[in-house]
Amino acid sequence: MISHIKDISKVKYSASVMCLDLGNLEREFKSLESVGIDELHFDIMDGSFVPNITLGFDFIKLAKQVTKLPCWAHLMIEKPSRYLKRLADLKCDGIFIHLESCLHSHRILNQIHELGMKSGVAVNPMTPLIELEYLLDSVSRVLIMGVEPGYAGQKILPQTFERVQILSRKIEHEGGAVKIEVDGNINVVNGAKLIRMGADILVLGSSSIFFGFPRNYEESFPQFKEELKKQVNLV
Repeated sequence: MISHIKDISKVKYSASVMCLDLGNLEREFKSLESVGIDELHFDIMDGSFVPNITLGFDFIKLAKQVTKLPCWAHLMIEKPSRYLKRLADLKCDGIFIHLESCLHSHRILNQIHELGMKSGVAVNPMTPLIELEYLLDSVSRVLIMGVEPGYAGQKILPQTFERVQILSRKIEHEGGAVKIEVDGNINVVNGAKLIRMGADILVLGSSSIFFGFPRNYEESFPQFKEELKKQVNLV
């Protein structure tokens, strides 16, 4: 795979809320904002589309009360249209819907826009990228899943890097402004490779700075970014 070096200073970092210390969320949100995390990523699962149940709407409500960080909801659920208005009422900044869970994706994306939120589409590792062909003009982001959705702690699937590169080249060729976000096993090496392939936003979870206790984000987050910057020039 031939890659190019992206300006790493423009890469954004989204914190996976399901990997935070859920017993001390107010402190966690404020700490992440203070160290320069760009936004918060809320994985909302229903136990049907994926075999797990995680964060609810009250987590977004709390985040909006204690921080100014943008909040993106990643809806790993059946029939996501049922919850768009509720997320809008919570002042959620953006919503990812899964291509695989929606019969009428374009209609739902339009509903998200009408409610004043940004929209994104998420794609599972085995979903062909051609399925995005007529949706890129309707979204501000594509979320490439590097692992099967539902659980933290999985290893990144090797085709993820090529998928990011293919999508990045398509967006660049068409002159689009769509950002590529990647979720799943974002450690320093994988993150650097993904940036080289064209990723714009990395979702940080248990492979990056959210592991073990106690945690010191004032040290771990700048260190992660510095190691990532070095690694980008090596991979």
